[in-house]
Amino acid sequence: MNRRAFIAGLAGAATWPRHAHAQQSSKVWLIGFLGPAPATASALRVEALRTGLRELGYVEGKNAVIEFRWAEGPAQMRELAAELVRLNADVIFATSSTSS
Repeated sequence: MNRRAFIAGLAGAATWPRHAHAQQSSKVWLIGFLGPAPATASALRVEALRTGLRELGYVEGKNAVIEFRWAEGPAQMRELAAELVRLNADVIFATSSTSS
């Protein structure tokens, strides 16, 4: 996946909490990230996510927390997605094992 296209898509998706963020500056956003294992296979996507969030004013450990889940296979994706939902993640980013 083209990094710039990914960041552009991320920027569009991540702007949804911007207005609420301005009203609640003490809010810490919980971001779920669901990807295929191993984690090293998604290193570029994770860095693009972090970069895009920083550009929008979201700082890990300050006003944003990213919860990572790495699935060993398709069957585990459903279980880990449900876990992120139970954590009340504000948004969940899910990646696929295919690259383009």
